[in-house]
Amino acid sequence: MSNNNHLPKGARLLFGIFMILVYVGMGSLFLMGYFETILPTTIGNIVGVILAIYGVWRGYRLFKGMR
Repeated sequence: MSNNNHLPKGARLLFGIFMILVYVGMGSLFLMGYFETILPTTIGNIVGVILAIYGVWRGYRLFKGMR
């Protein structure tokens, strides 16, 4: 398979870090109850945990891929 990444390595790294911050940040907002008017607390907590875990997972993959 060919690697069709058209962005330079530095841009991919910055985008990856930005997305990690977005996922962890949104997960934190859900866990703090910022979206209580939109979703029930239980669903907000579940979504928050999933987003935070996925953000950490992306961070791990980004760190692992830098080696």
